[in-house]
Amino acid sequence: MSLRLRTVRSLTDSKTGAASDMIVCETLVKIYKTQDLEVMALQGLDLTVARGEMMAIVGNSGSGKSTLLNLIGGLDRPSAGVLRVDDKDMLKLTDVDLMRYRRDTVGFVWQNNARNLIPYLSALENVELPMIFTGRKNRQRANMLLEAVGLAHRKNSKLMQLSGGEQQRVAIAIALSNEPKLLLADEPTGSVDSKTSRMVVELLRDLSRTMGVTVVIVTHDRSIARGVDRCVAIRDGQTSSEMLRKRSYAEDMASQKGFEQPEEQTHEELAVLDRAGRVQIPREYLDAMNVSSKQRIKIDMVDGKVVLTAPREEKDHAENKRDA
Repeated sequence: MSLRLRTVRSLTDSKTGAASDMIVCETLVKIYKTQDLEVMALQGLDLTVARGEMMAIVGNSGSGKSTLLNLIGGLDRPSAGVLRVDDKDMLKLTDVDLMRYRRDTVGFVWQNNARNLIPYLSALENVELPMIFTGRKNRQRANMLLEAVGLAHRKNSKLMQLSGGEQQRVAIAIALSNEPKLLLADEPTGSVDSKTSRMVVELLRDLSRTMGVTVVIVTHDRSIARGVDRCVAIRDGQTSSEMLRKRSYAEDMASQKGFEQPEEQTHEELAVLDRAGRVQIPREYLDAMNVSSKQRIKIDMVDGKVVLTAPREEKDHAENKRDA
């Protein structure tokens, strides 16, 4: 089993990002403090998202992906590092600036539909509500957004009259009501079945292409990654790997090998090399080598490739420990 290493441009460029970058994170740190405990949720994370890109951030519970979403969305502040969104320095924004940023720049889609929708309002009224808060009520745009998500015929329906998939589509329309440049979706398919999940991701893709919105999906479900062009995996508060699409999404769909096919190798997985030359080795590779995360690994250069092997004494120790 081999592991390919590749230095990604966004993780090695020391500048704060080109004009085409919507999101730039450099050595981003977030520390949560309690009375007698500090938890480092993000440990020097690096990430760049281009304008108009649709990407997914995946990771297990506790990996730091939700923390990253909150920082990008202006719901929380970084502890250290660089975070720029739409050319705004998120560490320097005042509370008023953050409120305006959340209102005008970002749209949110949450997993819990109760957080997206007000139950006693109709679908149309829910979409209009953010516009009212900004003094820009536009019923024509609200109707257009419901039509864009395929729910023009359900505009007068309330929460309990809509299916889970329909509620999530209304939530997407709400998130786009104030013409945001960035749409953040937190587990948008977590409460729907696989068929509806695929529909939601395809809808986000279509809206990203037609409206030019940058879309970032945060999820623990790696199958969602097969519906986007780029997927970044986070582990222990750092970017650990990236998956880049090897062929176009249209080609995948034409061959009926969409993101519902986990065995289909639609993406190429690359380990992320940070500025200090560190790389996170996927757990499955370490397990195949019978090496724990606290053991040493031998590193060699063979024919221009980096080869990692467990020293003999480390293998013997691991085997003896397992037998015991």
